[in-house]
Amino acid sequence: MLHGDLAASQAALSRALAEWPASVELQRALAGVHQQAGRATEAESTLRKLLARDPHDAAAAFALARLLKEQGRTAAAASVMRSCFDDAPNLRDANLAIAAIELLDDSDRKRDAAAIAEAAISANPGDVRLYAYAGMLAVQLGDFERARQCYLFALEHDDRAWEWHVSLGLSSAQRYKDRAHPDFALFNDGLRREGLSELARAELHFALGKAHDDTGNYAEAARLFREGNAIRHRLAPWSRKAWRRAAEARLAVKPSAVAAEPVEGFTPVFIVGMPRTGTTLLAELLSRHPGVCNRGELPWLARLAQQSDLSGAPDRAALQRAAAQYLRQSRQDAADDARWFLDKQPLNFRYVDLALAMFPDAKIVHCRRNPRDTALSLWMQCFLEEVQGYSYAFDDIDVVMRDERRLMTHWCALFPNAIRTVDYESLVAAPQDTAAALAAWIGFPPAPSGIEESKGETIGNVISTASLWQARQPIHSQSVGRWQHYASHVPELLKLPGNST
Repeated sequence: MLHGDLAASQAALSRALAEWPASVELQRALAGVHQQAGRATEAESTLRKLLARDPHDAAAAFALARLLKEQGRTAAAASVMRSCFDDAPNLRDANLAIAAIELLDDSDRKRDAAAIAEAAISANPGDVRLYAYAGMLAVQLGDFERARQCYLFALEHDDRAWEWHVSLGLSSAQRYKDRAHPDFALFNDGLRREGLSELARAELHFALGKAHDDTGNYAEAARLFREGNAIRHRLAPWSRKAWRRAAEARLAVKPSAVAAEPVEGFTPVFIVGMPRTGTTLLAELLSRHPGVCNRGELPWLARLAQQSDLSGAPDRAALQRAAAQYLRQSRQDAADDARWFLDKQPLNFRYVDLALAMFPDAKIVHCRRNPRDTALSLWMQCFLEEVQGYSYAFDDIDVVMRDERRLMTHWCALFPNAIRTVDYESLVAAPQDTAAALAAWIGFPPAPSGIEESKGETIGNVISTASLWQARQPIHSQSVGRWQHYASHVPELLKLPGNST
């Protein structure tokens, strides 16, 4: 196997299994050879036989779950993990439970990951790491009270919790009403601690800045955001030169002369634009229609765009392969009734041409917002993703916003019938009318009666973006023109365009 001779490996393992047919280790190794050789069906069959003998065989369960995840069968992967961790021995191994939680979280199976986290806490009530994971998942699932309990427990019992994004989690799980809230003192105490990493210190500045913004203390909020952004700007590996080079390369790409064949019963809807322009809210509104599945922010279009056979002028075979891979990860194995699949990764605005070459019947929804409001909202977020590294300096934000406008203008000229623009200000002023018009353009069936009454209800979908609190609140227009609260404290805003057109 180490020399890459998979045929010889399989032959040796087959001879060994003939002599030791009950060897679990040999069967696991054989499954690994099958997987490396691209024989996924044989690998799955071998691993399932092991798990039929012992559902709690962690090595086999993790190998099978990873195999299923690669195929987009995340519900099946979650089922394997849940079976593996339905007993105390595996749950008592906190490191093993954390590995399962991370695998399921990465598979976007947040509820399953949360279930294992809570069970592992019961088996390991003193392991602070499990509380931090449980808090992270609870806040994404909208259980803000449980998230707060877990985060506070972590902070009270282990100083390392300050390094685990707990302050950001606490601040994002609510809207502060007055400065008497205990989190103000908690965050200030955190800033006075010695030995914190630069990242943890930056996150505390953002958390406390958000708290002051909630209570209308914009001067103090601006000061804290400025200090947090200065730290994050130093730490971020984002390169303006690399961004500009990539943007120019996308603008220079000629439209594909060929396209993949449309997929029966599968129509992707890409919601693109600058982050913080209403992409999460719009996706939530559209997902209320029957036959629509909201997949959140999928990474797959960007990953596929980096493949060598999709650069330049890809042929139809390459586009078909890419479309099949994207379809597996988008459809997965728990959306049999869905036809339309929402992908709200905002930065997909870079790859609109590729999306339409892979899926000729796809729809592109372009979200747009006042640039000053957009820039301020970005500047007030402490993103964990490296790709958002531009958001810590207004000069960089301006560059990215300008390139986004250039790219979307370019795509709209090339594909006018496939793209529809939605302004954030119109969306929050008339959410139901805006969403209904967009749904009709896409071709969704009518939404169920009573959808308007659900306007202010808590949304049950998983939300893992910076909008996880706001998207679950009643829709309002209070963020329109928000930049004016900060104009005297953040004069850089006045250098940006005053409208999105």
